Amino acid sequence: MLMTKRHLAKARTLGVAIVVTLGLGACATYKEEFAGINSRLDQLDTKVQGAAQSAESANQSAQQANQRLDQIESRVQKLEAAPRRAPRG
Repeated sequence: MLMTKRHLAKARTLGVAIVVTLGLGACATYKEEFAGINSRLDQLDTKVQGAAQSAESANQSAQQANQRLDQIESRVQKLEAAPRRAPRG
């Protein structure tokens, strides 16, 4: 009976060691997955920043175009409001 208790203690120790090893192995797998996810998020962040810069540039160009259009429209209104000249000849 003494051998049985020793075997049982060794079996428990071995079982705990196996569970701990599997648990740590799973953590390593998750660590690799998190590293991959973080890398992908970094790539997406870079793309989003580039898109935001492009959008800001497009917005500035549109504002400049609107300012030029306002200037032209003001000139056209002045020309339309000017008195008509008599045709020559």
